Amino acid sequence: MKTDAGRPVLIGLTGTNGAGKGEVAAYLMGRGYAYLSLSDILREELAARGLDAGRDNLIRTGNELRAAHGPDVLARRAMGRVRGPSVIDSIRNPREVEFFKKQKGFVLLAVDAPIEVRYARARARGRDEAAATLDEFRRKEELEMAGNETDQQLALCMAMAGRTIVNDGTIEELRRKVEDLL
Repeated sequence: MKTDAGRPVLIGLTGTNGAGKGEVAAYLMGRGYAYLSLSDILREELAARGLDAGRDNLIRTGNELRAAHGPDVLARRAMGRVRGPSVIDSIRNPREVEFFKKQKGFVLLAVDAPIEVRYARARARGRDEAAATLDEFRRKEELEMAGNETDQQLALCMAMAGRTIVNDGTIEELRRKVEDLL
């Protein structure tokens, strides 16, 4: 199923930390898509538990929920909130991808950028990224790339994407790349 403009109804975003998934989502929101984030679902869970929403807690809680309720639990929770054309951010497990691919009109985009660029972006946005150095950022990313069935498996998710956007330029260049893919 496509929107009136012939665009996908559901656009999923996966990719590395600091690659620009949020910028892609913001651009799509400006084009009429509603926004859902699997990380926001985790932030809600953390708030209910009285825990801070730092990156380590997000990862740990996502892995715990997947282990307890199935690897696609976050995708199932997100789909319960979809009400029309939507961009779904922060897809990090292949079973989430598989769940979304069963939905009509779903397209998965991967967003990536060189690690040095992503580290600088992560530091600049001021959130608790739990990585004080580039080496620490790299080590944490390696853990996110290939876990077991209930963990984050970014490398597999990115390989499952229909398209990859390399965000190594300006925001305007990124927006043009997204528009070209649509």
